[in-house]
This record gives sequence, C-alpha cells and structure tokens, in this order.
Amino acid sequence: MPRALVTGAAGFLGSHLSEYLLGKGFSVVGMDNLLTGDVKNIEHLTGRDFVFVKHDVTNYISVEGPLDCIFHFASPASPIDYLRVPIQTLKVGSLGTHNALGLAKAKNARFLIASTSEVYGDPLVHPQREDYWGNVNPVGPRGVYDEAKRFSEAITMAYHRVHGVQTRIIRIFNTYGPRMRVEDGRAIPAFLSQALRNEDVTVFGDGSQTRSLCYVSDLIEGIFRLMMSEVVDPVNIGNPTEMTIRQLAEAIIKLTGSSSRIVSRPLPVDDPKVRQPDITRARTLLGWEPQVSLDQGLAVTLAYFRQRLGI
Repeated sequence: MPRALVTGAAGFLGSHLSEYLLGKGFSVVGMDNLLTGDVKNIEHLTGRDFVFVKHDVTNYISVEGPLDCIFHFASPASPIDYLRVPIQTLKVGSLGTHNALGLAKAKNARFLIASTSEVYGDPLVHPQREDYWGNVNPVGPRGVYDEAKRFSEAITMAYHRVHGVQTRIIRIFNTYGPRMRVEDGRAIPAFLSQALRNEDVTVFGDGSQTRSLCYVSDLIEGIFRLMMSEVVDPVNIGNPTEMTIRQLAEAIIKLTGSSSRIVSRPLPVDDPKVRQPDITRARTLLGWEPQVSLDQGLAVTLAYFRQRLGI
C-alpha cells in the first residue's frame, strides 16, 4: 500500500485530496495545525487507513515509517486569512516548505507543492501561461501570500536540482466546492451565504474583474495526475471558462431564488483584474481538463451551504 503525507489535510482542498488518495488505495497521514482547517472535514476518514497528526509544519516534521508521496498543501489560502495572519502565511510558505522538502529528501518521496495562480499577481498577460513570470507587488498586503508561494516554488526547484528530489509544482486557479468555509471570504462562499440569507450580495469594484472557476473534484484529479507524472516544471490546473464577478453574483442569486440585491464595495489593493489559466500543458502532458460545469458544481456546493446554514 503506498503511503502519502498531506499537509493542510483538514482544509478544503487537503480534505478532498486525502479522501481521493484513500479511494486510490493509499494510506494517508494527514497533518494540520488547524489555523484555518477544521477536523470536521476529515473526521469521516478516520479508520480508513487515515491518521491525523496535529502539527505546525513550520516546526521540524517527523513521520515514522516510509513515505512515497508528500502533498504540501498547508497554507492560509483566503485573502481574509492571509491578511489576518501574514507572518504565519510567510512562514508556512518558507519554513514549512523547507521542512516538507527535507522530509521528502530523507524519505526519498515524491513531493508536490500546492502553488497558486497568485504567483502571476495582477497579470499583464492573459490568459496566464506557466512561462509568464508575473506582476506582483512584494510590499503590498497581498504580497505575503504571493511571495510565500513564489518562494516555495523556488526552493522546490532548488531541492530538485541540488538534491535530486522528485518534485512537482501545481499552480491552482480558483476552485470551489463542499467544505469551503461559510466565512471564507472568497466569492462563491460569500455570495452563496449572502444569497441564502437574502442579504446584500457584495461585489468589489464594479464587478468587471474576471475569475475562472474549477470544481474541486476536477482539481483533485489534476493534482493526482501531476504527482504521478514525470513533469517537473509548473503546471496550471484550473477551468479556463472565464466570467466576471458580477456575472457570478447574478448566477448565484438566480440559482438560490434569493431576493438579494448586488451592492458594490471598494476594490481591495492589488486585487487581480483578470484570472484565466492557459491549460495547454495540463491537456498535453497530463491528459487533463475539467469535466464539471459551473451549473453542476454550484448545485452541489449550494446543497452543502444550505446544510451548513440550516436553510
């Protein structure tokens, strides 16, 4: 039975990844300090070759026994989180990644870093290809997350080049689905919770900024394919179907049958104006592309939020 470590296992993506790996016959060690994760996301996995370890990966990581794969997903990922805990965000991207890579080297394990489309910053190239170096403000409030992920990519490649660690870099674009937190702060959780409560749906700026939204099961499949491949260079995983934030808000109000109205709030500093992945590399090298439509994904996500909110 192959054995994997998933850091950030109690988070939105980490919990889905852990569940997927169990379904593929892996034994999984899930690690999380619960800064933004929730044990409720993984309690259904206990007893299925899944072990949870509460640990902060910015401290030395020790795991007994062999490891075949390490999926490093530990990090705050929502703007409200990394603006609230900026130093912890920088530490998990630097010290945490260093520690996880050291463990991969010691165990001779494959290593995958969960990077992000935020490495492209507020892009001047559209759609974003992996060979674009980005437009990031390192001293702006969002820089703590952007630069933490850019550093994590750099140290990952250094471990590959210097120590021969088999590394993989995934750049994750906007993803949604069940187990997102109600107060996550990102567009879909915010809009769903506001619409279900018939509150004003708040759109930043005029809502013309774009996002490309990938359902979580599609993303997890792409993650696994990348880990099992021989592709070392970064790969975008996301849904290239682009829409404006206002269009998304309107779609969610219609889907929920809400009486909510859309109201505008000031655009946050350095908020990206466009976000759309070029997934040519994922298609050609991994045979991957998204399968779940926005309508399908939102229907499942809406059911989850209704349950969480008791509506």
